[in-house]
Amino acid sequence: MQVSYDPRYNIAYIKFREKTTEVETIRISDEVNIDISPDGKIYGIELLNANEQLMKDKELTFTDESTGNTLQIPIRIE
Repeated sequence: MQVSYDPRYNIAYIKFREKTTEVETIRISDEVNIDISPDGKIYGIELLNANEQLMKDKELTFTDESTGNTLQIPIRIE
């Protein structure tokens, strides 16, 4: 998984897999688009107005639900 951010347009993209085929973009709301491959797998999620959606807490938290272990990563975008 890769998370990228474009400060020029304030867009974040969460990529789950490499693009191997054409994807269909489904608009979920004014601020969220999901790219889905023809076999139904999610390729990625595009977040428009990303600062408002992701940067509030200034950190990313990953939690392993099976163990309860948590990893927190500070976000610094300049």
